[in-house]
Amino acid sequence: MVKILIVDDSEFFRETLKDIFISAGHTVVGEASDGAEGLEKFKKLHPDITTMDITMPVMDGIDALTKILEFDPDAKVIMASSSAQNSKVSEALIIGAYEFLPKPFDKDKLLEVVSDILSGLM
Repeated sequence: MVKILIVDDSEFFRETLKDIFISAGHTVVGEASDGAEGLEKFKKLHPDITTMDITMPVMDGIDALTKILEFDPDAKVIMASSSAQNSKVSEALIIGAYEFLPKPFDKDKLLEVVSDILSGLM
């Protein structure tokens, strides 16, 4: 069973991702609406995969990614943003994000990235 954590300030987007993951047979173990909440849920839930928006209140996705990787250097985090700011995307990938996907996600591309992550975990 693959455990997924969704971190995004958009409730609509969290629901959309949740539907995609559940329909593909994955388990969404938690959701968070900002980076600080996402970090706390990551530490508590130990998901296999985390999706993380870049632009969020309280703590942005870049800071949350950094702290998650300090806590678990093997964490698999897929970053997302509707405003593909090249500097933020590059920063996320340099820090250690597994992948960056622009919003709205292409469902097939998202599931392909998840499959790639899973093949590396097994």
